[in-house]
Amino acid sequence: MTDIVPSDNRTGDTVTNDVVTNDIKGRVINVSNRLPVLIRKHAGGARVERSSGGLATALEAGWRDRPGVWVGWAGVSPNQQVEPLLAKASQGRSYSLRSVSLTQDEIAKFYSGFANEIIWPLFHDMPSRCNFDPEYWETYQRVNRKFARVTAEIAAEDDFVWVHDYHLMLAGDALRQAGVRSPMGFFLHIPFPGPDVFEKLPWKKPILKSLLEFDVIGFQSDHDRTNFIACLERLLPEVVIDRSQRHLQVRLGARRTVVGTFPIGVDFEQFAQQAAEPEIQKHSDEIRRRLSGDTLVLGVDRLDYTKGIPERLKSFRLLLRRFPGMRGHITLVQVVVPSREEIPNYKHLRREVELLVSQINGEFTEPGWVPVHYMHRNLGRAELLAYYRAADIGLVTPLKDGMNLVAKEFCAAQIDERGVLIVSEFAGAGPELRSGALVVNPNDFAEVAEALREAAGMPVMEKRNRMRLLREIVKDHSVQRWIRSFLHAVPVAAVEGSNSSGLADSPSRLIFKQRRDENLPGVALVATARPPQARQPYQMRNMKIHVLARAAGED
Repeated sequence: MTDIVPSDNRTGDTVTNDVVTNDIKGRVINVSNRLPVLIRKHAGGARVERSSGGLATALEAGWRDRPGVWVGWAGVSPNQQVEPLLAKASQGRSYSLRSVSLTQDEIAKFYSGFANEIIWPLFHDMPSRCNFDPEYWETYQRVNRKFARVTAEIAAEDDFVWVHDYHLMLAGDALRQAGVRSPMGFFLHIPFPGPDVFEKLPWKKPILKSLLEFDVIGFQSDHDRTNFIACLERLLPEVVIDRSQRHLQVRLGARRTVVGTFPIGVDFEQFAQQAAEPEIQKHSDEIRRRLSGDTLVLGVDRLDYTKGIPERLKSFRLLLRRFPGMRGHITLVQVVVPSREEIPNYKHLRREVELLVSQINGEFTEPGWVPVHYMHRNLGRAELLAYYRAADIGLVTPLKDGMNLVAKEFCAAQIDERGVLIVSEFAGAGPELRSGALVVNPNDFAEVAEALREAAGMPVMEKRNRMRLLREIVKDHSVQRWIRSFLHAVPVAAVEGSNSSGLADSPSRLIFKQRRDENLPGVALVATARPPQARQPYQMRNMKIHVLARAAGED
């Protein structure tokens, strides 16, 4: 098979994963709930540790060469001296780190409360899990203002302020109130619900209006963007939607906001290169020797009820019950990363998962074979890569997910192209990777069990062709390209946008070069922009991979 080099069907230019930096006149001020590092107390004093959060990991991978400032919480109480530690941690980075100080009460009511007991379940279509405590809302507003004040102290007019995720949806309004005149963008890393779910939020209108203070709003999928627009039309009927451009444009009064789809990726080259290291190969071989069974199935998830871990275990149990011949020949390794264990729902979930593991092993274990190996801990990058390489099947079956980068990491690490990916249709990665993966409904235990059986018995050549296709998709749609496409959308907003403060004519609105005639390749696969039956950018035909012309529409 010849190598595939994706190209822009309109320009013929080869697509690269380099992040373009010369379009930005000022710095990028990156604002997220957490910094890419955490400061923890130890017996010998405070120590800086790398953050394990998915958002920080993804952003840092694509940000390493871009100058700017990263604003976020450092994981410590207000009375600790963090700036000297952060200054030291900034050494060797292209950006500096700036902390936002949060009290324990604010952490409890802003993070554990509003963000994770209201927005997280609501945006994952689980409103029955919400706790609409008005104190959470008061704290959420106060903390968003804190983030805005810290950002306003450092943001110049020719900087670009990029705010991330559901923790900071009020930051748009707070930043404008704090006097920030820089162009601003917001990216939501989780799903956005439809109006029937979103309207259950008591504070829905202030959040929507605050989001429209940004020049650019980005979502993981067209489905999320469609839901957002539907919420605007139902709850703010005075908005005007312009669908004639590459990205939608929303006007509320004099304010204009670009709304686009920008599915996030991973640093493919880094994952692939590290997975090829001899130590990773050695560790991978050891894992396969230690685990009995011919087929190794891998699940890696943060402990969360949206990840579908109990449902996955029930599907695996059904597989062993329906197909007795597979007993002793297939093993599930389920890695559960601890998360939010102070919240009661998460404590209950951990008990449910561990009970299911115990029941399955009690029912099916035979001498020399244990069906489920369960780990409740963080895995380092090297160990995770070794498991990715050792696995025959990657099982990624969330009930709802904005993207789920585990699916893409698994593909990037499969350098020998022998694994099969099974992915949920409700993950953002599902539509994007459906050309080479087995796509399932995680609530259909029989369908997941059948997909496991199909993957375990799949011919070697089909596995290889599917994984080669998936790796090309993941490589083509990397985290670097995600950053580039989002920033490319800013000129449209910066030049054509205006706001109630009369900023349309401010020089800061022109800090990005005009490239309206340049056709930057889009980030979203056609599978996310149009129904898969309508058109696919990648196809398998006669055991060969063909890359079709990329859509000229949505980035």
